[in-house]
Formats: sequence, structure tokens, C-alpha cells
Amino acid sequence: MQRPPFTALAAVYDAIMADVEYEHWADFVLTYSRDGGLEASTALDLACGTGGFTRELLRAGLRVHGVDASPEMVAVARERLPASVTLSIGDLRTFALAETFDLVTCVFDSLNNLLTPAELGAALRQARAHLRPGGLLACDLNTRLGVRELWEGNAIEGLARTPDGREVHYHWSHHYDAAAEVGVVQAFCRVEDRAGGWEEFTEEHRERGYDPADLEPLLAAAGFARWEIVEYPDYAPPSANTPRVWVFAWA
Repeated sequence: MQRPPFTALAAVYDAIMADVEYEHWADFVLTYSRDGGLEASTALDLACGTGGFTRELLRAGLRVHGVDASPEMVAVARERLPASVTLSIGDLRTFALAETFDLVTCVFDSLNNLLTPAELGAALRQARAHLRPGGLLACDLNTRLGVRELWEGNAIEGLARTPDGREVHYHWSHHYDAAAEVGVVQAFCRVEDRAGGWEEFTEEHRERGYDPADLEPLLAAAGFARWEIVEYPDYAPPSANTPRVWVFAWA
């Protein structure tokens, strides 16, 4: 059954993504923040999904507000996070909260789901609007190369288990639509249900790659005072062969 992006996937997302190094990403971001003179106490985690990165910010002692466009993903986050974390449903391009934050984050190439520079620019403006003066935006994006060559062999597959022991078989295939300059992932999952049967679904996910040269004018137009675009985990300048970059932009 074909489902919209980040709907059916929410129930098995954490099982499939169990190896994602959210803890190391949080250390990477917070180390950069501290080295830049910002001791953040509040954070806004955009595209928070099921709350993997949100939880690491909370563990680091920050008061965190998470925002995501998927009600299904937010529902899972609500189950796994303590009540002290505020969660909201909102579009990255248009969300509006009545507060500003020391730190705004958006990780795991979530911004690549915005398929035009105009959409990405709108999201960057909203992020900037929710930063206090001197605050920091930290986000990662797949480059054009990263979207074209997402996975070796253009597929990943495997077996995972949900916390209650049910099997999840997944096969995700990727192709690059050169005319649209968009990478397309067909995410197929076969999930064991509680009665011992199986449920199947497919979601289509689309991403556009953005290089540093694409990002810099958008950051300037969004009103950021200065920024740095680097590689993970050593903060090195990206090269033409870098598949994913991290952006640190100061309000």
C-alpha cells in the first residue's frame, strides 16, 4: 500500500534507524556552539521526527521544543520523550512560535525534503526568526553529489525489530531524476503485526541536493550575520566530493 511520506513509517522508524548516531551529532553541534561562545540553554529542534536528536539535546541539559510536519512522527516522539519537552506540528516553511531560542537545529538531511531554493529559503527565514540575537542555527544537508549518489548500489535493505519484538523487513531503493534534479527513494517495509501476520507499505521520499554555493545566498537573504559550512566530524571545509555538509549560522 502506498502511503504519504513519514506516516506509516513512523511506527517502525526508530527500529530501522537504531544505529543513527544522534548522540555524536549532538556533541558535534554543542561543541561548536560552546567554542563559539554560546552556552545554549534553550533549543528548537526542527523536523524533530520521533525525537531521536531532541532527546540528546534534552540529555545535554537544554530545554527543548520540537516541531515536525508529520502528526504520526510527533505522536511517536510524544511517547518516547518526557512531558517537559514541548512538541508542535508545523511546516518548516511557515511555522510560528511565540518564543525565540538560543539554538535551532534541523538534522538528518531534513531540509533536503524542501525541493526548491525558494522553499529552503523560507525555512531558513523561519529558523532565523526563532533565534534570539547571537543564537545559532545548526543543520545538515546532502549536497547535489550526496543526493545523486545516495547509497552504493542504489539500495539498502535489512531486518530490524520493534521494541516489542516484531520483525521489520525493509528494502529502500533510490534513483536520481536528472530532469527534476531530485533523488527519489521508494521505502518499502514489511512489518509483522501483533497477530502474527504481515502488513506492507511503501512511501516515496524526494530530496533535492544543495551545495555550499546554493546555500550561501539563501543564508544571507534569511538574515544570518555569518556562517560556516563544514564537514562532520572534524569541521573541515567541504570539498567537491563531500556528500553532506553541516551549516552553522549565527543570528
